[in-house]
Amino acid sequence: METKTRSRVYPLVMTAVMAAVICAVAPFALPVGPIPITLGTLVMYLAGYVLGGKRAGAAVLVYVLLGAVGVPVFNGFTGGLGVVAGPTGGYIVGFIPLALLSGLAVERFPDSRVLQFAGMILATAVLYALGTAWYCVQAGKTLGVALGACVFPFIPGDLAKMVVALVLGPVLRERLVRAGIHPEQ
Repeated sequence: METKTRSRVYPLVMTAVMAAVICAVAPFALPVGPIPITLGTLVMYLAGYVLGGKRAGAAVLVYVLLGAVGVPVFNGFTGGLGVVAGPTGGYIVGFIPLALLSGLAVERFPDSRVLQFAGMILATAVLYALGTAWYCVQAGKTLGVALGACVFPFIPGDLAKMVVALVLGPVLRERLVRAGIHPEQ
């Protein structure tokens, strides 16, 4: 009976814990224009290793919903539907497919760091595309202006976060499995 209960509840608890970690890290940001630099994306890449794709996406969805209802979990300790609906809200919403696709790459290619990296790049491209299109519409900016302000300055940092996730993620996943606390066990 205990194993059956753990198998149903434990993954939900791990998803909630990862959502809490994202909420704790994401508000700390360095403003560099309309989009800040945050370690939230690093945690979202790592969520794929800890939770897998669907649960990582669910954890980020919880983060986005908490922020949308006003909990100050977005950059600079902001929150509210106005932030999500504002010019940079597409990047916030884009975190969901970022975590989902990154996690699916980790699940699908557990032994290939190259393919996991490619999955993270694809996931980040989806984030950039959604966020940039949203920004262009909401802020009334051209694509060139949006790319210059919201994408190009972040590519080196996001690539660095992906590399860190590729190094730390498998170690974290292995230790969770060895400890018997990985949600997929």
